[in-house]
Amino acid sequence: MAIEIRQTFQVRAPLDAVWAFMLNPENVVACMPGASLQQVIDDKNFVGAVKVKVGAVTALYQGTITYIETDRAAGVLKMLAEGKERGGGTVRGTILTQLAAAEGGAVTNVECAASIDLTGKIAQVGRGMIEGVSGQIIKMYVTNVRAMLEPVAASAQPAAAAAAAPPPPRRQESINIFAVVMRTLWERLKNFFKRLFGRG
Repeated sequence: MAIEIRQTFQVRAPLDAVWAFMLNPENVVACMPGASLQQVIDDKNFVGAVKVKVGAVTALYQGTITYIETDRAAGVLKMLAEGKERGGGTVRGTILTQLAAAEGGAVTNVECAASIDLTGKIAQVGRGMIEGVSGQIIKMYVTNVRAMLEPVAASAQPAAAAAAAPPPPRRQESINIFAVVMRTLWERLKNFFKRLFGRG
């Protein structure tokens, strides 16, 4: 099953800081729910895992992520992710990130586009649900990126120099798909009633 995911967001930090952050696999893994870093092979290749929990069933995907394009001048970062699950499922995808400075350099616009191909039991959930769940996971990732980057950028400003940066996001041992699915269903239900009663 092939799915496409797109997300655009802003980080209140200079482009150089965001670029350096995205090139550090430890940062990327720290922000992704359920992810763990197992080995850094070199500056472009690392090995990791993502644990996904569906009710009482837990699936562990292990694989590699490779930086296949890093164009600082264009603000383009492209990664290839490949992984396998013990039950036979596979995941393969590319993640393209485009960075652009905004508001005089104080803010960075981030555009992400992912193309992912899934096989195995997770794919049986259905395209619509997978896309909804993926959207919720990306929101968690964006929240964590901001939590780690923005306080550091703010502390560089004289008015905020005395403010202590909050701790990094608490690591989630696995992505609890059941909880995320329920949140996705609730959002769909609310939107349905808004359309039904002409409120949205």
